[in-house]
Parts: sequence; C-alpha cells; structure tokens
Amino acid sequence: MKLISEYKRSIEIVLWFFIAFFGFQVYNSVNAPIEFNKIKNERYLKVIDKLKDIRNAQIAYKSVNGVYSDSFEGLIKFIDTAQYTLIQKRDSSYMKYDRIYRIDMLQEVVVIDTLGFASVKDSLFGSSERYKLLAEVPIEGVDQMFEIKADVIDKNGYNVPVFEVRVSKDAILFDQNKDLLKQEKALMSVDGVNGPSLVLGSMSEVSTNGNWPTTYDAIARN
Repeated sequence: MKLISEYKRSIEIVLWFFIAFFGFQVYNSVNAPIEFNKIKNERYLKVIDKLKDIRNAQIAYKSVNGVYSDSFEGLIKFIDTAQYTLIQKRDSSYMKYDRIYRIDMLQEVVVIDTLGFASVKDSLFGSSERYKLLAEVPIEGVDQMFEIKADVIDKNGYNVPVFEVRVSKDAILFDQNKDLLKQEKALMSVDGVNGPSLVLGSMSEVSTNGNWPTTYDAIARN
C-alpha cells in the first residue's frame, strides 16, 4: 500500500508539473503579444519623435543650402551655426515710361525686405540640447546610429533633393520575442509600420514623410 501511495503521489506531482507548464504556455501565448505590442509602441514613439526632429532639421538645412545633409555631423553643425534670413514680401508699383506707347505706365513689382536673422537652433529647439544626439537611436540598451543618406535625383526632368533616414526594427526591438519580431518585420497593414525598418523620407520619391501610420502622431499629441 505504501508503495502504491508513493507511486500515486509521484504521478500527482508529474501531473501538476504538466498542468503548471501548459498553463504557463497558454498564459504566455496570450500575454506575450500584448506585452510585445506595448513595448513596441513605446519604443516606436521615441524613435518617431527623434525622426521628426531630424525631418525639421533637414527641411531647415535645405531651405538654406538648397539640398539635404548626408551626414549627422553636418546637420548638427548647421543647427549650431546657421541662421534664417527673415524677410518680408510686399507688393509695390511705380510709373515707367513706355517707349512704344510713349506714355507712363504702371509697373507692379514684389519688393523683398530683409528684416534680420534668426538662429536655426533657437527656432527649432529653443534652449534644448537634444539636437546634439540626433544621430543616436533613443532606445536604452541600443548603441546604434540612424542611417542617413541624401542625394539629388531626376524627377520629370527636374533635379530634386531627397534624403532618407532609417533604423531597423531589429535594433529597436533587439531584446524582444524573436518570433513576434519576425512577424512585425513582415507586417503589411494600414495600422502598422510596414517593412523591416522605420523610415523617414525616400531616396527614390520626393517625400519628407515617414512610413508610420498617423495613429502614432495622434498618440504623441495625447
């Protein structure tokens, strides 16, 4: 009887082990995607905020230089030193003698007045020094820089400046579930970030937009 009792107890222990194991597996299969999405959204928002800073800096750079910067070193130096020219446009007119009709005729012109200059740094970042870290991916535990490119491409016979900044989802979600990360990289959805990377701009299209949906912008505003 004692032997049977010990055998029964052993069976119960094994059964409880399997119950606990499979219970954990079920819990993990339900909870893991929820936790993954929570961490993903938090990190994507941080990266998107940084990409928006980069976009604003690139637009300012182009307004002064006519092209986009192809390096963060050049972009940061520009923010540190560059100034906007503040101008005012106004309509004006004057009388000009017309030799054909032999009379004075009204001429309309646009007069551009230079009002002064404004620091790019103050205009974009105020007193914040965060622009000095523009190149760094803002995720704890990630020692990686954004990838930046810029060029001038032909678009319908016109030379058009373009730029692109990207960071892989592998870097952003480096410590997350590999199966869920694989699914995220293959995502094709109107509500998600499609493809294996977060991307700002394009090297083949004239765009300063990112590949994230507007839902992330709405979350950021809230």
